[in-house]
Amino acid sequence: MLVEDIVDTGKTVAKVANYLNQRNPLSIKVASLVNKEKFRQESVVVDFPLYHYSGGEFVVGYGLDYGEKYRNLPYLAEL
Repeated sequence: MLVEDIVDTGKTVAKVANYLNQRNPLSIKVASLVNKEKFRQESVVVDFPLYHYSGGEFVVGYGLDYGEKYRNLPYLAEL
């Protein structure tokens, strides 16, 4: 199980999944707080997304930050 805060371009998930696939796992599943497909550059499947976000704005809150700010917001927000 790969757990990501946000899957945007998909590059990180693709790289980690490729690395793990070399070890012949029975399966790999991806969970993400935010699945942001607008700028996806790699073909990755987020099996367990909590939120789908179709906007192009930067998302902050629940630990997601912008310039070390806004990560302590108790909700998700767009900048």
